[in-house]
Amino acid sequence: MFPAYDDNPYITLLTLAARARGYEFVESTSLEGLERTAAQLGSGDALHLHWTAPIVQRASSADEAATRAARFRTAVDGAASRGARVLWTLHNVVPHDVRHEAIELELCRYLAERADVIHTMTDDVAEVAAPFYALDARKIVVIPHPSYQGVYPSQVDRGDARSRFGLAEGEHAILFFGQLRPYKGLDALLSAVALASPRPPVLLLAGRAGDDDRAAIEALLPDGVRVITHYEHVDDADVQRWFRAADVAVLPYRRVLNSGTLHLAATFGLPVVLPDEVHLRRAFGGEEWIAWFDPARPVESLADLLGSPTTFELPREAAAAFSHRLAPYALSERYADLLDARLG
Repeated sequence: MFPAYDDNPYITLLTLAARARGYEFVESTSLEGLERTAAQLGSGDALHLHWTAPIVQRASSADEAATRAARFRTAVDGAASRGARVLWTLHNVVPHDVRHEAIELELCRYLAERADVIHTMTDDVAEVAAPFYALDARKIVVIPHPSYQGVYPSQVDRGDARSRFGLAEGEHAILFFGQLRPYKGLDALLSAVALASPRPPVLLLAGRAGDDDRAAIEALLPDGVRVITHYEHVDDADVQRWFRAADVAVLPYRRVLNSGTLHLAATFGLPVVLPDEVHLRRAFGGEEWIAWFDPARPVESLADLLGSPTTFELPREAAAAFSHRLAPYALSERYADLLDARLG
């Protein structure tokens, strides 16, 4: 598995059943680690690739990015030549905050060609990716993103969570959770909150932010809006407090294919506001706990939603029911079945 981040439980959830069946997972987060592991793989093994950002996006120059991409291709080709299967989970069509975009797209085209299996989480990813690269429909296997049921502690009730943040009865609170980065549309959300009428909601911001991103966010914080910030990783035990305290989570993303935050919100029964993108509407359009903003006019559309009582009355029980339908172990069994079929 590459890369396997300690603070992202997705891979753990995906592999639950496969581990129970006896599969051994060797995980790495660096290109060097991938090269060492790939050199040992052969028939009966699989090299499962997830996010591509560590390969090219960490390079300081285009020349270094091209060199790293070539090293990656050599490692993957070597494993495949010895009989290893290559799987690719498509988390994003193009990585967020992409650097060296031309080299990154070459890398994606290479993976689309080399992979024996392309794992997607919704049905129409080939259509979304088409402007950038082609995906062979015969390689695509759809396994939805699981919920986070059972992953995070869930003992704090809504009243206690709101008390911790000093939220008064009837005071609306919206949550932005995850890495605080420019690509996620935070500037539009901050502007929209300030315009929400008749009363701006309280804004909860929680997640890691680098020094530059933090400074940019602080400069954009609107006057007259109460903002509660936490610019660090949120401990697992505290995740519940942020999601229980909020009335709705807002995902103002400019570019998104899949979102773990949506599934995390549903796990805690929290409604969500999403951009009205065609692929998202197809996947979640029937969910009554989701509201939609217009990505062509995000500030105005979000301001309208955040000023409407209807947004804060979306059914929490419907979000929780959605989450239980996507319980992790059942979906991990589908992944284990895929390994059984492809590895023999």
